[in-house]
Amino acid sequence: AVPGRYHVYAALICPWASRALLARKLKKLDDTVSVSIVEPFLTDRGWRFGDYPGSDRDPINGADFLHQIYTLADPRHTGRATVPVLWDKVRRTIVNNESADIVRILNTAFNDFGDACLDLYPASLRGLIDALNARLYEGLNNGVYKAGFASSQQAYDEAVAGVFETLDELETRLSDARTYLFGEKINESDLRLFVTLVRFDAAYYDVFKCNLRRLADYPRLTAYVKRIMGLPGAEETVNIDHIKQGYYSIKALNPGGIVPAGPLNSL
Repeated sequence: AVPGRYHVYAALICPWASRALLARKLKKLDDTVSVSIVEPFLTDRGWRFGDYPGSDRDPINGADFLHQIYTLADPRHTGRATVPVLWDKVRRTIVNNESADIVRILNTAFNDFGDACLDLYPASLRGLIDALNARLYEGLNNGVYKAGFASSQQAYDEAVAGVFETLDELETRLSDARTYLFGEKINESDLRLFVTLVRFDAAYYDVFKCNLRRLADYPRLTAYVKRIMGLPGAEETVNIDHIKQGYYSIKALNPGGIVPAGPLNSL
């Protein structure tokens, strides 16, 4: 890996893409891996580059839509064009489009140019990290989506119960005053949790109907989010306007497209 060769296409609305953005910031790779941010609205043609505040035009390939990047890499591509994307400027192709893989690539491939002291996936904790990641995905990261897009009352009830069971577990986990999920060092499980928590009150509480409690009702988790937001560069990966504009533009869940004014206390 060499500086300047690779580029990340991402969306600030998307929690999966934001994991990669946060890893890039924490690993201090701003000058090594460049980034473009799509607009927060998912159009009929997918993610679009443009001039909405906080978004970018595509300076690498001049694409108008993300699907054009996928077609550049593979002219036969007919599937969804998702974020994040790790792009190789030299080979003009997609290296990877799975957020978990991209986070791990950023964690190790550029250590000669970034913060080699930070290891988001330490060997001694990998089994525990993998197990917690699976729990976070099922109960929370994907759990809020299962609640939001539930097609029956039973499916919704089960999903929302799982969301708050997971939040309750995590609040208890932090009761021993640990800084992060596994102690005093941040790792990729923290990234996976943070990106969902930071969207909770602004989007999931209302638009996904996960409204038993707010994140603000969990004092330890709220303090935890604020600690991570305080890390150098972390706040730059969070844009509450993009989050609200994006989630409230989902026609199936909010046909009128009206974006609420609050909450005023969003992190």
